[in-house]
Amino acid sequence: MAAADQAPKSGPLPDEEPGHPEGGPGLPHAGPGRPAAGGGGPTPPAGRGDPQEPAEAVREGEPAAEAAAERAAAEPVAVPGPAGTVLAEPGQRLLARIVDTLVVGLPVVVVVREVVPRTDVDVAAPPAVAAFLLLYEWIQLALWGRTLGKRFAGIEVVREDIGAAPEDIEASTEVDLAAEPVLRRRDRLGAARSLLRTALYALPIGVRPVPVLGLIAGLFWVGNAALMYEGGARRALHDRVAGTAVVKRGAR
Repeated sequence: MAAADQAPKSGPLPDEEPGHPEGGPGLPHAGPGRPAAGGGGPTPPAGRGDPQEPAEAVREGEPAAEAAAERAAAEPVAVPGPAGTVLAEPGQRLLARIVDTLVVGLPVVVVVREVVPRTDVDVAAPPAVAAFLLLYEWIQLALWGRTLGKRFAGIEVVREDIGAAPEDIEASTEVDLAAEPVLRRRDRLGAARSLLRTALYALPIGVRPVPVLGLIAGLFWVGNAALMYEGGARRALHDRVAGTAVVKRGAR
C-alpha cells in the first residue's frame, strides 16, 4: 500500500486537455492530423477545401450568367440625343397609332355618315379621314413632335441625325429613362419634314376606295410595318424617307 501511495500520479497526456476534451472524458483530443472520436479519417488541414468545389460553383453560376446575358440583350437600344434618348418599342408605336386613328377617324366617320348618302359612305369616308389625319399629325409634329396618341404612349418623333446609329452604340451605354429629354429647337422636325412624314402615311388611306390603288396601299402598310424590324433602327418607311426616328419620352 505504501508503494502504491508513493507512485507518482500521471498528469494529462500531451494531447489531452483537462476537463472534457472533444473526444469525451479520458479520450485523446482530436488534434491536427488525428481523427475525432467516431470519425472516419483524418481531418483535412484548414484552408484546403475540396478541389471539386470551384468547378461545381462555376457550373451552378452558368444559368445565372445566361439569364443576365438574356436580360442585357433585351435592354432597349440606347440612342444618345441632346439629353439622352431611347428608341420606342413597336408596341408603343402601335398604341399611339390606334389612339390617333380613333381620335380622328371616329368623329369624321360620324359626320360623313350624316352628310352623304349611305351608299357613298365607303367612298367618301377614307379620303375625309386621310385629309383630317394629315392636318392633325402635321401640325402637332411640326410644333411638338408628338400627337395625342404619342403623348399617351410616351413616345416622340425626332430628327434622325440628333444621335448616332444604333449599331455604333456600345451595349454598356446607360440612359436614364426617368429623366425628361429636353430637345432643342433645331432638333424639332419642322413643317416640311413633318408634312412629308405624315403624307406618306395618310395618302394610302385616302386612295383605299380605288381598286388598284387600294391594293397597293394595303401592301404599303404591310411593308411599312415590316421595315421597323429590319436592322436595329426600328424605322418604318415614312421614317426613312423623312429622316426621323421615334424615341421614348415620358407621357404627359
